[in-house]
Amino acid sequence: MNKKHFIIGAAVTMTFALWSCNSGNNAQNKTKAIDMEATGDFEVAEITAAPNVPAPIGKRGPKKLIINLETTEIESIIADTFNYTFWTFNDIVPGSFIRVREGDEIQLNLKNAENSILPHNIDLHAVNGPGGGAEATFASPGQSASFTFKALNPGLYVYHCAAPPVPQHIGNGMYGLILVEPEGGLEPVDKEFYIMQGEFYAKPSARNPKLLEFDNDKGNAENPTYVLFNGKKGSMLGPNMLEAKVGDKIRLFIGNGGPNLVSSFHVIGEIFDNVYTEGGSTVSHNVQTTLIPAGGSAIVEFTVEVPGEYNIVDHSLSRTFNKGSLGKIKVTGDANPKVFKKN
Repeated sequence: MNKKHFIIGAAVTMTFALWSCNSGNNAQNKTKAIDMEATGDFEVAEITAAPNVPAPIGKRGPKKLIINLETTEIESIIADTFNYTFWTFNDIVPGSFIRVREGDEIQLNLKNAENSILPHNIDLHAVNGPGGGAEATFASPGQSASFTFKALNPGLYVYHCAAPPVPQHIGNGMYGLILVEPEGGLEPVDKEFYIMQGEFYAKPSARNPKLLEFDNDKGNAENPTYVLFNGKKGSMLGPNMLEAKVGDKIRLFIGNGGPNLVSSFHVIGEIFDNVYTEGGSTVSHNVQTTLIPAGGSAIVEFTVEVPGEYNIVDHSLSRTFNKGSLGKIKVTGDANPKVFKKN
């Protein structure tokens, strides 16, 4: 047995040992078949990949919704010509954006892909219940699990894998956002986007120097190789820039997957008219930079008055210029010399 297989085997053994003390009900959850289609009064909810978000909830009443997620372990490009072994929800980093309403009843179905190496689960910070659903959704490779919860508190919440070793699961990209809109919905805006920051602790794979994988020593030292928006260097640059028009009111749903660093989120050349601090109900006005803790979020709103390209950064700027946390919003439309003019 080579060193890599020994480490993987040890991780699997540790994982099962840590979870073996769970109740018999959890064991039943791990093996039962899950109907991934709508049943009874439940309907399948729309979910989206970053930077897109589902349509606003509006003024509808509470519903019964099904959310289907699959955990996968895949190789995909992370930066330049390097691939990375990501662990994901639905093959994407960050995981799908989930949008529900306060009072909705949600059945969360989690399937772990057959070719996964490790067990996975999901902890949603929007859940009132043990582990945020982590114990109820613990699934070995090829298995599925499910639980139902009621969305009691409006806000923007992180979800992530909480199977041990937790920092490695999160550090490989297993996080996303769930928005619980308040009764009556959010105020309409012109553009909404989903952005999630995360750090990656990488080293070359022994079998391929162009393939990167998680480096536990770098993770413990909190010294990331990359700090990225939406799981890839350049995810919001060039043809992937976010787009808006002069006069648009923009709402950004921002999360910080971590697993370790606090984000100093900033858009160069704009001032946030409204910041929903840490994704909750407290709103601050006229904010330049907002702190987003690891495992936390924020909602920011601003109106773009002048055309141009606006840089999205973590204002811990060594990360932006050296580790990849850079995106752009391209704003088109007529100049506004009353607001901004180059002399």
